[in-house]
Amino acid sequence: MFRKNKLVFLPIICLLLTLGSCRNTSESQIHEMDSGNDTLTYSNPVFEPVLADPTVIKVGNEFFAYGTEDNWGKEGGYHLVPVIKSPDLVNWEVVGNSMAKKPNWKERGGIWAPDVTQVGDQFYMYYSFSTWGDPNPGIGLAISEKPEGPFIDQGPVFTSEEIGVKNSIDPFYIEENGKKFLIWGSFHGLFMTELSSDGKKPKGDKIQLAGNHLEAAYVFKKDGFYYLFGSAGTCCEGANSTYQVLVGRSKNLSGPYLDQEGKNMKEEDSGTLVVGRNESDHGYAGPGHNAEIVTDSKGQHWLLYHGMSKQKPKLENGTNRRVLLLDKIQWTDGWPEIKNKEPSLKAKDAPVFK
Repeated sequence: MFRKNKLVFLPIICLLLTLGSCRNTSESQIHEMDSGNDTLTYSNPVFEPVLADPTVIKVGNEFFAYGTEDNWGKEGGYHLVPVIKSPDLVNWEVVGNSMAKKPNWKERGGIWAPDVTQVGDQFYMYYSFSTWGDPNPGIGLAISEKPEGPFIDQGPVFTSEEIGVKNSIDPFYIEENGKKFLIWGSFHGLFMTELSSDGKKPKGDKIQLAGNHLEAAYVFKKDGFYYLFGSAGTCCEGANSTYQVLVGRSKNLSGPYLDQEGKNMKEEDSGTLVVGRNESDHGYAGPGHNAEIVTDSKGQHWLLYHGMSKQKPKLENGTNRRVLLLDKIQWTDGWPEIKNKEPSLKAKDAPVFK
C-alpha cells in the first residue's frame, strides 16, 4: 500500500493510482488504492478548511454537499452557502456558492445549516437566517433547477415569532405518505410541522419531538423505525466545543422517540451517543450536525458531519475550522454508532459506489 508522504509527491501518486482526482487533498489526507485488494481508503478530514453544518444529496453519479455561510479567509475566501461535489464521498472539489446573493427578508444575519433535497425535478434548500443572539431567526426556502445552483430565494417559511418556537433554525425536510414535513429547532425543543403542497408554508399544528438539549435534527428510516438524530452541547468554541450526536427512535414519524435506555427524547438527559469528541489530543472536538446518511453499493451506511481538529480548531481570521468528516455507521442491536463513538483518525476503507 502506498503510504502518506509529502505533498510534493502527490501528482506521482495520483498518476500511479489512477484515482482521477486528488483535489482538496492535504498533506494529512491522501486517498489511496490498496495494491492488494484495490480498495479505496481515506483518512479524515475528507474536506477542509470548512464545511459546517453539512447536508448532502446524490444526483446521478455525483454527490453534492452544502454548508453554512462562512469566510474561509486565506484558505478560500468568503462563501455564501458553499457547494462541493464528489464521486465517492472522499474526493471533493469546490463548485462555488449555491446562492448568487443573500436573501433580504431579514436586515442582518447569516445563512446557516442548509438542508437540500431533490423534490420532483427541482432542488429545495431550506435554510436558517440568523445571527448570534437573534431574537427572531427564521427558516427560508430557496429553489434551483440544478444541484449546484443558483438557488433562488422564495422568502421565509416562518420566523420564530410566527411559529411560536424560540430560535427556529436548523431545518430538515422529509416526505412521508405523500406529504411534506419540516423538522427544526435549536435548544428550545425539536419540532415538526406539515408543509403546504408547494413546501413554502407550515400547515396544521406543530408537534414537539425532542427537548431543549438538541438541535440539528435529522430522521432516518430503517427496519420499521424512525431514527431521530440531534446534536447536543456547544458547537462553536474551537477545541473546547462539546458538540456530539445523539439518537432516539420511534415507530412513528411524529414520535414518541425513545433512546436505547427507554428515555423519551423530550427529557433533557436523553439520547444515545452516536459520535462524540476524541479522547486523543490529536483528535477532533465538537463533532456534530450530521448530514443525511448515505448508503453505498455494499449496503453500508455512511455519516458526514463536521468537527474541529484540537490542534488547529480555527482559521487565521478566527472562523471555526469545521472540517468535513466521514465515518461508517455500525448497527448494534438496532442502534447506530460510529466505531468507538468518536471520529476515526486512521486510514479506513472508503465507501463503495459502482
